[in-house]
Amino acid sequence: MKRFHYRQFDDIGALCDLKSQRGRTISVVIPTLNEAATVGSIVAAVRERLVERFPLVDEIFVIDSGSVDDTRMLAREAGAVVCLAEEIAPEHGHVAGKGENLWKSLFVTSGDICVFVDGDIQDFHEGFIAGLVGPLLEHEELQYVKAFYRRPLRERGRQLPQGGGRVSEILIRPLFDMFYPALGEFEQPLSGEYAVRRNLLELLSFPCGYGVETSHLIDVLQHCGMEAFAQCDMECRQHRNRELAELGEMSREILQVFIARAKRDGMIDLSPHWLRQNADFTASRSRGIVNKNTLELGERQPYHVLHHPPEA
Repeated sequence: MKRFHYRQFDDIGALCDLKSQRGRTISVVIPTLNEAATVGSIVAAVRERLVERFPLVDEIFVIDSGSVDDTRMLAREAGAVVCLAEEIAPEHGHVAGKGENLWKSLFVTSGDICVFVDGDIQDFHEGFIAGLVGPLLEHEELQYVKAFYRRPLRERGRQLPQGGGRVSEILIRPLFDMFYPALGEFEQPLSGEYAVRRNLLELLSFPCGYGVETSHLIDVLQHCGMEAFAQCDMECRQHRNRELAELGEMSREILQVFIARAKRDGMIDLSPHWLRQNADFTASRSRGIVNKNTLELGERQPYHVLHHPPEA
């Protein structure tokens, strides 16, 4: 897998020239839930440097899950187009969760390349965008570029230089090593910062919760092989560390998605009854699935299927 460093793409003007030559457009998508402390500065940095000074980014969207703080107001004031996820494509219902926000973004964005950036980054810099789109502009064979970084951990009032990314290290990387060893190359498999070509995104289904990044890595591997992937080193990423209860919910959702993929790919054998029982349990403990009858395991079908249904 190709590896890059964000400093390789410091020349934003050159990236803009390459973007023009390739005839590409770029959308930045920030999924949010109560990120008033950070979202405004992230949006402002993208707008000021990568929209107004250099025309690298064509649109900035914040897709919000129903924040009760000032997230939406601050994002709008900073220059983003702000949408409530539940108001996008209402004919498809609404399911609370990060994956839902990312899936709904496909209905309102238009870029050939979509860059997803979490809304809680405290040390955001333009490399989080340039370092992800740069490889896609330079290398036409690449489809999906994921960020990796060192993750400090704030614990009991002090900050440790390492220790963040606990779910990645304790759950996902061991599972990948056992079942999908090629994906073990990813330094930060659950990184929320990545860029993907839209035509690939439209072929992927989207688990509605935290399992979306896990499912996409597995599905892109099946669709395209490892040659479609690249990683970019962002050096360090600081954000708010989640409580153990939140990490437990996240792990449960990710594990549910992983088991479904491993079963699909013939790696484990579990009865449909077990999967249904597990899905019901997870839904009852999460933020609530309101459209369960049409969602297998709380998962959205590919955007391409909705817009290009198979002929009868």
